[in-house]
Amino acid sequence: MASLNVGNLGEYLREQRRSAQLSLRQLADAAGVSNPYLSQIERGLRKPSAEVLQQVAKALRISAETLYVRAGILDEREREELETRAVILADPSINERQKNVLLQIYDSFRKENGFEPGPESGAGAGSGTGGESGPGAFGARADDGPGADGGDAGTASKPSKPSH
Repeated sequence: MASLNVGNLGEYLREQRRSAQLSLRQLADAAGVSNPYLSQIERGLRKPSAEVLQQVAKALRISAETLYVRAGILDEREREELETRAVILADPSINERQKNVLLQIYDSFRKENGFEPGPESGAGAGSGTGGESGPGAFGARADDGPGADGGDAGTASKPSKPSH
């Protein structure tokens, strides 16, 4: 699925540009690329870099990952995983520690179901907490609940003093 026709990308970009009611020149200016270059992309004559696609996506206010899939840079499953991670990281109703724990749980479930952790997992998952994240940090141990990273949620399940 990663080897899609570049022409499909161009057609998709043209549709998105028209639905945003932007001229080719307006989109080129907003994305910081030249008008002729953007025209060649739309006609399927050029395959843009991920950076250019990101700039165009931002200008169109659409998902860069969607353009990456259309350009054959990213697999559909990878896009879905990245979008899931982005939604978790963008949620203002939970704090950074909670975001990190959710990403760890997500990674452990994906690993359990036979998927390898994606490119955004690990300590650089974007949460900025600096703690370990990824399947190795969370694992599948039930006694490592959400408070296992030093929070107060898991204190009831472990004895606080030796039993001797």
